[in-house]
Amino acid sequence: MLPKEDITRELVTLRDYWRYAISRFNAADLAYGHGTSTAGDDAAFLILDSLDLPIDVLDPFLDARLLPEERALLAERIEARVTTRKPSAYLTGRSYIQGMRFHVDERVIVPRSHIGEILFNEYIHSEGSAFLPDPLLVESAVDICTGSGCLAVIAAKFFPNALVDAVDLSADALAVAEINVAGHGVGDQVSLFQGDLFAPLSGRRYDLIITNPPYVDHDALSAYPPEYQAEPVLAHDGGTDGLDLVRRIIEEAPGHLNAGGGLICEIGSGREILEEEYPHLDFLWLETENSQDAVFYLAAEALGV
Repeated sequence: MLPKEDITRELVTLRDYWRYAISRFNAADLAYGHGTSTAGDDAAFLILDSLDLPIDVLDPFLDARLLPEERALLAERIEARVTTRKPSAYLTGRSYIQGMRFHVDERVIVPRSHIGEILFNEYIHSEGSAFLPDPLLVESAVDICTGSGCLAVIAAKFFPNALVDAVDLSADALAVAEINVAGHGVGDQVSLFQGDLFAPLSGRRYDLIITNPPYVDHDALSAYPPEYQAEPVLAHDGGTDGLDLVRRIIEEAPGHLNAGGGLICEIGSGREILEEEYPHLDFLWLETENSQDAVFYLAAEALGV
């Protein structure tokens, strides 16, 4: 391993650091999945975000020569990614959903929800949703297990007439959510609550319930690579089969839904279990770029509202 001074002297362009990072990441056999899926993508994210460049535009900058302080920063972060095995988002302090930037740190899971993709697809990339309510008619929404608050912020953006509640059991997570709510200027719409699922929301009903709860089963948790172990275990632990909280949400949601509303929920790989346990429920499974059964929608009527 060369000293940092040698690295920053020999590597001068963004292309140099991207190639170097890929080589280091491959040699270290890093794990991905926090918004990137390959060494090349992870290296590009780490470099571009560290330099405050657009994270999805690499080519125009590849041959740009970097300032000495920029070279030092990249060398430090590439080394930290390899030696600490922390997700790159923790090293830059930022994560993105459909281009929206959010603050993240080790108090929260790195946001990577399929629901964010679905909301954008249904409300921006199409002429109205086939199942979600008209965004202008939504007056109330709640994000259960909000974590960094990203889905609550996105909901506030898409539902301009809605008040949005956001709940998490972790006070640390809510502190991060508060940063993101303020950063996106939706403090007049979004209210944060600490508590267990719907517990702090007594008597409140909503047009839409959004939730990305912990849904990892214990076998999967025990096999986690260091990148995933760096995240709060509370944000992953879904019980023996990963569905403990999902079951509770399904059972408690009817008491908090308005007629005509619905529940959109992200799970892991438990579709068959849920369909067997709840044969009377008409699950609508929503397709995303990387999954066909990681998110379901249940209309309020299907839940008996």
